[in-house]
Amino acid sequence: MKMWIVLALAALAAGASAQSCSCDSMKWATCDGNPCKCYVMVGDLMKQTLDCSSLIPKCFLMKAEMYRAKKGLDTRTIGGKPVETAFVDNDGIYDPECENDGKFKAKQCNNTEECWCVNSAGVRRTDKGDKSLKCEKLVETYWVRLELKHKPMSSKMDASKMKTAIADAINKRYGNFNKDLVKEVKYDEDARMIVVDVMKPKGDRKSDLTQMAYYMEKDVKVLPLFKNQEKFEPIVNGQKVEMENILVYYVDEEAPTFTMKHLTGGIIAVIVVVVLAVVAGLLLLFFFRRRQSQKYNKAQQREMDPM
Repeated sequence: MKMWIVLALAALAAGASAQSCSCDSMKWATCDGNPCKCYVMVGDLMKQTLDCSSLIPKCFLMKAEMYRAKKGLDTRTIGGKPVETAFVDNDGIYDPECENDGKFKAKQCNNTEECWCVNSAGVRRTDKGDKSLKCEKLVETYWVRLELKHKPMSSKMDASKMKTAIADAINKRYGNFNKDLVKEVKYDEDARMIVVDVMKPKGDRKSDLTQMAYYMEKDVKVLPLFKNQEKFEPIVNGQKVEMENILVYYVDEEAPTFTMKHLTGGIIAVIVVVVLAVVAGLLLLFFFRRRQSQKYNKAQQREMDPM
């Protein structure tokens, strides 16, 4: 009888262990074993081991998302620049090369002959070139601006409480993220726009702003990467503030090196039209002044004739 009780308890313990073996910070993870170990597929027969006690590095997340997209698995549903050198991610998701610790390799080629340099957020910061392109180092992103737009609210929000609410929500939602790094929050009630500046000291390599920004971007734009599928919803005066749009700007410790040659046709056309308009305006002004000057000289000559 005692033997059966021991076996039953062992079975219950094994079942409880299996249930608790999960990865809260990555919904696509597969977890098993005692102690619990989790991984996510990033390629055919390629498993990436995960540390589920914190946010998963963005590079691993992008690789997993690309793999799932190739396999037809689900990945998604349907302010202004802080400084002149800030830029957004115009290239979107790609299959990146990652270091062992989850950081992006400075040079990315996406399995093609075309390569480019990225920052610590994995966002392209140079023109594209061939495989001879040199990327000396991975440039760190030290400032992220989040432009959020919230859905209409039933009552007016207290703008003075917005910064505390945003910082607390970021801290709670994204792996105890240091809310002291949330430097400034601005709120435009009419536009329903919230602008959040998250910044760390230059040279700081302990805090990773890009992980938090990527998780938040998924929370707002697509579907949460967390297992619990809750949304990023700060609470102001007891009201949940639900977001409907987000734009992320990146500011690196060194300015990006984009050039004119890779501008899109539309942007080049706009620049050409503006330049032509300026030149045409200058020419019209020149001929108008010249004509006025000629009239003035003729008038003086007629006045002198009788004398």
